Amino acid sequence: MQTKTNIKEEGKFKYTESGNGEVLVLLHGLFGGLSNFEHLVKHFHNKLNIVVPILPIFELPRKEATIDNLLIYIKEFIAYKGYEKIHILGNSLGGHIGLLYALDCPEKIKSMILTGSSGLYESAFGSGFPRRSSYEYIEKRTQETFFDPKVATKELVDEVFETVNNIDKAMRVITTAKSAIRLNLEDRLHEIAAPTLLIWGVHDRITPFEVGKAFNKHIKNSELVPFDKSGHAPMMEEPEKFNTVLEEFLEKLEVVQK
Repeated sequence: MQTKTNIKEEGKFKYTESGNGEVLVLLHGLFGGLSNFEHLVKHFHNKLNIVVPILPIFELPRKEATIDNLLIYIKEFIAYKGYEKIHILGNSLGGHIGLLYALDCPEKIKSMILTGSSGLYESAFGSGFPRRSSYEYIEKRTQETFFDPKVATKELVDEVFETVNNIDKAMRVITTAKSAIRLNLEDRLHEIAAPTLLIWGVHDRITPFEVGKAFNKHIKNSELVPFDKSGHAPMMEEPEKFNTVLEEFLEKLEVVQK
């Protein structure tokens, strides 16, 4: 879900940037957007330079709406901004892109934070959408993303409903999702050396907690923190706890001060 607050548009890039300090790049998921990170940005804007690029899932030509091209977009964006060393945090598809970036540009990564990341296996809306899905169906599926269904506000459900009932947008979502499913990273995760924090919802139905355990097993310098009252988006569901765990992780790396 997007918000138009302070979005910068420079060439083909759309993003927000706020705060000072080391750079933390936030990557949203397939149905995500700026508002997913609202609590995080408010908490850290005095401690970090927080950057949220808006992934061009609905701007790329339909056949090019793939995870490979989204990775190229992020590479070009980071190069355009001139960031030398970054911390990267990704949720869902954003985590998958973050992993790919860390594998391709390890010299750029100071640390990585993954929450509900794809890259191993996931279960989403499926390989297709009914042409005219009922609102109640989409509402139920959106609510299932979270531990507490109340997190799925009417605004969020409306946006998902509009997306899956717009043929062009729905096809882009399917193209992107299929490209991500094909790109399984299990055999490459051992290459990641950057300190990695895994924040995982115990009740995640899309990338179940077992996925978080698998990431923890394969990424050697990683720690896994379970969130008992979260599903697929802990930064939205337990924002205070999320910020505390993230801050403690960054304090250990001496990125933020105690």
